[in-house]
Amino acid sequence: MGRIRVLPDQVANKIAAGEVVERPASVVKELLENSLDAGADSLRVEVEAGGRRMIRIADNGCGMLRDDALLAFERHATSKLRDVKDLLSIATLGFRGEALPSIASVSRLMLDTRSADETTGTRIEIAGGKMLHCDEVALTAGTSITVRDLFFNVPARKKFLRSEQTELAHIASLVTHYSLAHPDKTFWLTSGANELLHATPVTTLRERVFQVFGSSALEELVELGAKERQLFLPAPSVAPSEAIAEFRREPEDPSTKTFWLSGFVSRPQVQKGNRNSIFVFVNGRLIRDRVLLHALSSAYYNLIPPACFPFALLFLECDFDEVDVNVHPSKTEVRFRHQTFVHDFVRETIRERLMESRPAPAFPVTPAAQPAATVSPGDQAVSPAQPAARMPYSEFSQMIESQELIDAPSQSVVGSDGERSVPSNAGESGMDTAAPEFHLRPAPSPQPRFDFSGHPLDMLGEPSEAGARLRVPDTHGEFPAEAIAVAATSLSALSDLRPLGQIHDSFIIAAGRDGLWIIDQHVAHERILFEKVLKQRAAGAVEVQRLLMPLILELTPEQQIEYARIADELQSMGFETEPFGKRTIAVKAAPAAIGPGDLEKVLFEVLEISESELRRASLDDVRRAIAASIACRAAIKINMRLDQTKMEWLLRSLSATDCPMSCPHGRPIALQYSMREILKAFHRI
Repeated sequence: MGRIRVLPDQVANKIAAGEVVERPASVVKELLENSLDAGADSLRVEVEAGGRRMIRIADNGCGMLRDDALLAFERHATSKLRDVKDLLSIATLGFRGEALPSIASVSRLMLDTRSADETTGTRIEIAGGKMLHCDEVALTAGTSITVRDLFFNVPARKKFLRSEQTELAHIASLVTHYSLAHPDKTFWLTSGANELLHATPVTTLRERVFQVFGSSALEELVELGAKERQLFLPAPSVAPSEAIAEFRREPEDPSTKTFWLSGFVSRPQVQKGNRNSIFVFVNGRLIRDRVLLHALSSAYYNLIPPACFPFALLFLECDFDEVDVNVHPSKTEVRFRHQTFVHDFVRETIRERLMESRPAPAFPVTPAAQPAATVSPGDQAVSPAQPAARMPYSEFSQMIESQELIDAPSQSVVGSDGERSVPSNAGESGMDTAAPEFHLRPAPSPQPRFDFSGHPLDMLGEPSEAGARLRVPDTHGEFPAEAIAVAATSLSALSDLRPLGQIHDSFIIAAGRDGLWIIDQHVAHERILFEKVLKQRAAGAVEVQRLLMPLILELTPEQQIEYARIADELQSMGFETEPFGKRTIAVKAAPAAIGPGDLEKVLFEVLEISESELRRASLDDVRRAIAASIACRAAIKINMRLDQTKMEWLLRSLSATDCPMSCPHGRPIALQYSMREILKAFHRI
């Protein structure tokens, strides 16, 4: 008797469920995407016990006919594909027809659905993949799916689920993400008697961001707008054969492809310890993609520290045949046909917008405590500007290399010599350390609930009467209204500042029309020199000084390999070097900005930058790393007294740079204490 056999459908469905259904949030994702594909504009998600006990998703979509409802639980039964050509141009979130049979095989499922074409609805009950009942019932148009006792017949899978709080956090994050992608729809999320999310339809993405994250978070974000770029392709010289055309449909216009990018990114001072605050959507699909994540990191290169990540909410739209979504069982990864073009488009769009807006970091002011009963919905939302708080957890934006979250790195500290040291940071242990801090809100009561349905234009409204502080009338005159106007401050205002002095001969204090500024003189000069070196290198006019005697450096084998790779780039940056014996190089000339005592340190810094990082980096990144090392050693140090003329020159030169927000290593250069905050502190407003 042969040893190979065909598996029963029940076993095959459970195997498929192992790929599709990882946790309760996976069930919510599949069913939520089906509701969106059905054209629903109102979606309600109810869960109990973190989704282990019950998950119910109800929508007002098109619903299903009785025959379609029965057929939907067959494997690979779908209404979204007809032939193989459709795989190259998928316009729906779901398409494989595996979700419903996979979920039904590991749970007790009940489907209630009615199409507008029928007068009555259909109710189907399935337990462990076996159909129990199929009845005709009176229902409203739409679909409701209830999933109970997830993994009741697969105890091994149930054992690997995390705590109820963790699983609920995954579900809340998922629903929140899709509410961001569809601001024109209504989303409800409840856990038992607790309402966790209620987002009503709005007209713009900005309003939805305010609904979900609040006004304080919105102030720390830079809006990209709707950016468009076209890819021009040469027309094919030879028509494809009929066999190839069967599996590859040529676009209608092969010469032009259009890509759109919109969304929000954070200012450089908003720095996260992991990628959990990066939300990327491609044609409305929440995904994680190496190309887009690398493009985002490249856009913030030299703007934030290497171990930090920004907050980003990105929406990339393109022709459906430009992206392949059929590359991952849970459809969370994609492949682009022209990934280099997409990478450069995303990187340049984000970086150009940051350079254009020049967002100024606000001085971190600790808000006064408010009574719990007066907290507004926007104040309860998480702000990306608060380092201690975490944005909603996302299972789709984890580290690509690992399925576990990375620990938040320790913060960089600037020492007295201008160098950066990294203190140790002990992490917590335990099974659920990777989970977000997600707390259930109390049941509905006279206290305000977590309601996102407030009017989105009331972002900067005054505090409620109950929470307002009693002000004594000011008899010394009114402060000019234009001085306290709420507006996003740009670092272009640096040229108008008036230096007042220094703190510990290290930080410049300057006054402007929009408040008080504190500038780190070392990193400010570092940014000026960094851009100067890059411009000189681009023009081929680097200032070089020849050494009286060559400097002989002995390299390790790893450093020798790196030196051979970047020797030409070192030459273009002003370092004249040549091999001098075994694992030894002779330095004959160096950039004029580097002092004799720092020359050896700069070269070893460049060669000893994380070798694995350099091997993955492009030559442009290597060039920037060399320029950053040169600028850091040549810049004025802290504990250095500056006269009025030098401080004025430093501010003028900094305002003329392309990126005055951060030094080449990602540290902030200037902080602003706005006039509004000053007046608030003195109880004048």
